[in-house]
Amino acid sequence: MFVLIAVIHKEEEMYIAECPEVGTVSQGFTIEEAVANLKEATELYLEEFPLERELKRAFVTTFEVPQVAKT
Repeated sequence: MFVLIAVIHKEEEMYIAECPEVGTVSQGFTIEEAVANLKEATELYLEEFPLERELKRAFVTTFEVPQVAKT
């Protein structure tokens, strides 16, 4: 069993979910739907292309950039 990361962002009316470790992407109208669809897409992908190496862990961090004032 793998524990993978899901990165989620919203584009217009859909949530986009992406798994950086595997490279799969899916979408849904809710966060839950997007993650469920990502899980299904990732499972199907790994059935066809099993990981033959040790899974390299991705990590999430933050960084700051200056805010640009609009005039």
